[in-house]
Amino acid sequence: MKSFLPFFAAVLAAVVVWVAAQHHALGVARQELDQTLLLTARAVEAEVDRLRALPDVAAEDMRIRSALTGTGSLHEANIYLETISKHAGADELFLLDASGLTIAASNWNREGSFVGHNYAFRPYFQKAIQQGHGKFYAIGVTTGVPGYFLSTRVAAGDAVGVLVVKLNLEPLQETWRAAGADVALADENGVVFLSARPDWQYRPLLPLDEATLQEIARTRAYEGATLAQSVVLSTDMHSGADVSGQGWIARVVSMPATGWQVIAARITGPLYRVAMGWAVLAALATLGIATGLMAWKQRRQIIALRLSQSQNLECMVKVRTSELAREIEARAQVESDLRATQEALIHTEKMAALGRMSAAIVHEISQPLAAMEATLAAAEMGLRKDDSATGLRLGTARGLIKRMQRITHHLKSFGRKEAGELSLIDMRAPLTSALEMVAPRARVVGVTYNLTISDSPVMVLAGAVRVEQILVNLLLNAIDAMADSEQRLIDVTVSAQDGQALLCVSDTGAGIADHDLPRVTEPFFSSKMSGAGLGLGLAICKAILADFNGTLEIASVKGQGTKVTVVLPLAMLAEVAAQ
Repeated sequence: MKSFLPFFAAVLAAVVVWVAAQHHALGVARQELDQTLLLTARAVEAEVDRLRALPDVAAEDMRIRSALTGTGSLHEANIYLETISKHAGADELFLLDASGLTIAASNWNREGSFVGHNYAFRPYFQKAIQQGHGKFYAIGVTTGVPGYFLSTRVAAGDAVGVLVVKLNLEPLQETWRAAGADVALADENGVVFLSARPDWQYRPLLPLDEATLQEIARTRAYEGATLAQSVVLSTDMHSGADVSGQGWIARVVSMPATGWQVIAARITGPLYRVAMGWAVLAALATLGIATGLMAWKQRRQIIALRLSQSQNLECMVKVRTSELAREIEARAQVESDLRATQEALIHTEKMAALGRMSAAIVHEISQPLAAMEATLAAAEMGLRKDDSATGLRLGTARGLIKRMQRITHHLKSFGRKEAGELSLIDMRAPLTSALEMVAPRARVVGVTYNLTISDSPVMVLAGAVRVEQILVNLLLNAIDAMADSEQRLIDVTVSAQDGQALLCVSDTGAGIADHDLPRVTEPFFSSKMSGAGLGLGLAICKAILADFNGTLEIASVKGQGTKVTVVLPLAMLAEVAAQ
């Protein structure tokens, strides 16, 4: 019976450690999910708040009021709504009369126009008439496109109507799916209407009662979705914000401004596997300790009987203990690597968020710049012919503003999501845009360029934005490499040789060590100071070029500089003719 005690102890230790590790892993997962909930809720609120005041502002225009009273032109109202919707970035903007009939809309001249359709059954119309404002998420009964509707009551004399803006939230959903985040939005009834997981779309968290189903059917919120036959997502609704389902756990938080629920989920399989690993480790450690104790006890007995055998037994115990120590050290190293990778991924998400913020700032300053340029142009036209000095100053100012507009145009093009299909492009065009984008950084460092560009077009089949992304990355790497160099010169060459397009970027920087050169295109490998880079730039460039059947060639000499060559197949003559 005593011989089985170590196994009993190992099993007991494994059970205790498994329960503790599982509890800890779930606790850490809940904390991370709470952080995801906070970021997601803020992103959704920011997207909704962006257009929340648009109906109130647009309703003040006399064209809307005149259209509502019947004294104005509906065509002018349509044009006004179309213009406002396009500038504000709204999906649609439309005007309903007191009966719920659409009399003007931003899509008046497109297929699926709202004009002539009655939406009196929608809650956003009823609440706006009764309370002044309304809001409602639903699938469009006319277009079939889902959206969030914000409405406001419009009063013009004795006439009353409702102005509604439709906000498309599906870009948020695409962002979640691209980021691989298990995030979803559910309405006040618990029906998921936006989700990074397609199998969650239009499914309820909990069973819906008959009254709720009838109300959803009456408002036609989810036209075409069979909620009554949908299988509920949650198998267990815990107290507080915890929810769990088949193979996942989630945290839920409410958004008071909209009445929605934000859901962040996590697959539980990896968490349980980590807990099981700790349990196995605890069992092995307990078994090793118990084995050591038994060996020590046997050693004392054997010393009295056979002193010569004690050394062999002690050696066996030391070997076993050493093996266990190496296993523990190896597991600790793996955990350290996993934490470092996780921190790098978190930093990547921060940089992605910073990119989205930069795109928004560029969008906001574009219109003021255009207004300033137009104002200066008007001032030039109003100058006296003999006032040449003022005209010269105004022309200089307009030139600076146009330069800022070109920079913002390049930034907007660089940040725009590109479709996956390939197109015929001239390699010289993205190079020009990339040089303008990195020009401010080059001036700060004091870098000059030596350009050798082919006189004839160098045509390839690729994506213009992604090629520009590659060139910006290579140029910034070259600039950063020369930050501490005395000679700061970048040679850029674009040419066509042997059926291939070649774009070379050479710098006079510190170069790359021979032992690091084979690893520079590996994800998360960086030779820069800690925190200065993620080690993803060249890996992303290599992956993009693979989509275009291209390659990335890197040659470097430590202390003399680095040469990076982008190689792409030239477009065939038939492809050029087809374009």
